[in-house]
Amino acid sequence: MLLAAAQSLFAFTFTSPGTNLKIGPLSLRFYGLLIASAILIGVTLSQKLAKSRRLNPEIIGDLAVWLVIGAIPCARLYYVAFQWDYYSQNPEQIIAIWRGGIAIHGAIIGGTIAAIIFSRLQRISFWRLADAVAPSLILGQAIGRWGNFFNSEAFGAPTNLPWKLFIPANSRPEGLASEAYYHPTFLYESLWNVMVCGLLLTVFFRFPKAKPGTLFLLYSVGYSAGRFWIEGLRTDSLMLGPLRIAQVVSLVGIIGGLIGLGWLYYLNRYLPDVVSPKKRPLI
Repeated sequence: MLLAAAQSLFAFTFTSPGTNLKIGPLSLRFYGLLIASAILIGVTLSQKLAKSRRLNPEIIGDLAVWLVIGAIPCARLYYVAFQWDYYSQNPEQIIAIWRGGIAIHGAIIGGTIAAIIFSRLQRISFWRLADAVAPSLILGQAIGRWGNFFNSEAFGAPTNLPWKLFIPANSRPEGLASEAYYHPTFLYESLWNVMVCGLLLTVFFRFPKAKPGTLFLLYSVGYSAGRFWIEGLRTDSLMLGPLRIAQVVSLVGIIGGLIGLGWLYYLNRYLPDVVSPKKRPLI
């Protein structure tokens, strides 16, 4: 009885209402709305965090433009590169980002490069900026994952669990046309990211004297650990031979983050930066 009650309590079937939100004559893509919302909420949160660290909040607004310019094209190019067999035959679809098909690892790489260039030009500590942005970044990823729900994409393997995601027949993987319900991996990752965001905010406010780079490295380890596990459930992973690319990149993120934290707190050193540790200015 207890098992049945528990299953009943957590039983829920997610069904996408479609890709578009219609308001009178207007038709807006949920995916685009979620990305825009994530950016707006992320900038607002980062500005508040920056202010609490005596950083000029306006610099976050300037950085946001660089991050968008760096992240979104790289997220698309990363996805297209690993799906080149399809896009080489359908080149007109390469720019159709509104239909989905962006890779968060590509966005992180592009955004990081843009942030490093921005920091160098402004003579600002990259790591201090990264720490102010990290909680917003993971929160934005939590919001953005719901775009996969509306697009009926990035789901897991078939499941009979009480919580499950209904996938329309035209969006089901090849060979699984008879399977209607799948793991809602978008939900798993969204919830995981919210928990990582909570951890980062706790560290941010509880340890205000943490060394520059601490939060970004914790983000790298925390997000990558969850992504490695969740990626193993998915049916549409980007592949390089027998390897799931996201899992390989996640392992790099975990190892790199742990090495960085060891450098900061075990070896008691600063991370390499565009501004010398002894000359890091307050913005």
